[in-house]
Order: sequence, then C-alpha cells, then structure tokens
Amino acid sequence: MMDPALHLSLMGWAVIALFMSVLWGIQLRTRNAAIVDFGWALSLVFLASFYALRGHAGFNRGLLMAVTVGIWGLRLAFYLLLTRVIGQPEEGRYQELRVGWGAHVQSRLFLFFQAQGILNIVLAVPFLLFALNPRRELSPLEYASAGLWAIAFMGELVADAQLTRFKSSAANRGKVCDVGLWSLSRHPNYFFEWLIWVSYALLALASPHGYLGLISPALILFFLLKVTGIPATEAQALRTKGDDYRRYQQTTCVFVPWFPRRTA
Repeated sequence: MMDPALHLSLMGWAVIALFMSVLWGIQLRTRNAAIVDFGWALSLVFLASFYALRGHAGFNRGLLMAVTVGIWGLRLAFYLLLTRVIGQPEEGRYQELRVGWGAHVQSRLFLFFQAQGILNIVLAVPFLLFALNPRRELSPLEYASAGLWAIAFMGELVADAQLTRFKSSAANRGKVCDVGLWSLSRHPNYFFEWLIWVSYALLALASPHGYLGLISPALILFFLLKVTGIPATEAQALRTKGDDYRRYQQTTCVFVPWFPRRTA
C-alpha cells in the first residue's frame, strides 16, 4: 500500500502539472510568461487545501491552514496577476529568456512551467506534514507559528503599501524608496515573505517528521538571496537609479531590517 504522504504528493503534482500546462498554453497566445508566477502562488493554495481535505487534519488544523495559506497565497496570486499579467508587458527577465533560448523557447518554457509545479510539491511539504498530523488538538508551537505568520503577513502588507504609496507620487519618480520599513531594509517585502515560510515550517515541526518542513524556508531563502530575488532586483535598481541606489546600499541592510548605517 502506498504511503499516504507519497500518494497525496503524487495526486497533487498531477493536478498542478495539468494546470501549468494550461498556463503555458495561455502564454502562447498572450506572449507573457509571467503568468507562471500567478500559477506558482495559486498552486500552493491548491496544495494546502487538497492536503487538508484528503489528510486527517481535523477542523482546527484545516481552518488554520485555510487562513494562513489561503489568505497569503490568494493575495499574492492575484497581486501578481494584476501587476504582471493583465494588461502588462512581459517582464524583462522573461524577455531575456526568450532571446537567450531562441528557437527552443517554447519547449524550454514548457519545462520551466513544469519545474515550478515540481518546486511547489517540495515547498508544500510543511502543509502535507501539518495535514497528516494525527493529533486532534493544536500544540503551543502551532499557536506560536500562527502568531509569527500574522506578524510576517502584516509586515509584508505594510512594506508593499509603503512602496506603492512612494511610487504613486510623481515627485518620487526615479528615486529610491527609503521610507518606513524601506529605511531599515532594502528588501523588507522579501524578508517578511521568508518569515511567512518560517511560520509554515514551525507548523510542521509539531507533526511527526516535522523537521522535513525546514526545507521550505531554506529553499526560499536561497532563491531570495542567490537566484531570482535580491540579485535580479538589485541589478535592475542599479541600472535605473545608479549612484542613488549605490548610496542606499551603503547605508541600508540588504535583507533583515536594522538601523541604517552611517557613512563618511
């Protein structure tokens, strides 16, 4: 008999693989591959819901997962849909992929879309462990993780709102956002996003084999610090804001919010 965790993972992966194939087909018509970002976030909401329904999470755990993953994931998914897909030109990083991949662009984009689905199966390990926890009552660690999630989610909301307000002013066009949380970190939105994943790992730690859930915040941190997050964002900021952003780099922490440094 197949292990329940493996069975649920394979079923979830099959649905996401189909979903990502549909999104790849949509980008064939729209020429905007950023729709994969929307699919990435929405797939995580699906996995959390699917695991909660097919596992034995019980009402309390199911509700906690629905609140923490559902609110976070749906907000992120539709934020990405509205700001990167609907009525928007394709982001520069995807345009660069099209140029670099040349005649093989569509086959490689298909594999890229599918890779996002596989990545989500790995990232959703905390949701799976949490849903398969046989204990009926929530533990103090699970309550603590919910509190951490609330702090991180509010921090991300505030950071996004401050950035949006700054950019909406014509007087700030071309300037570096260094107000509010952005005076304490160059990427507070990324920091609080990572903290949300830490809260999911804490949820899993209260479950059998919960230590496996630590892979999710570790992967998210790696991607943010070394791959698609901060490196790409900083490079774009240096191209568009030049010396102003270099001065910002000298005074402001890159990730963890902290007091600004003094410069000579």
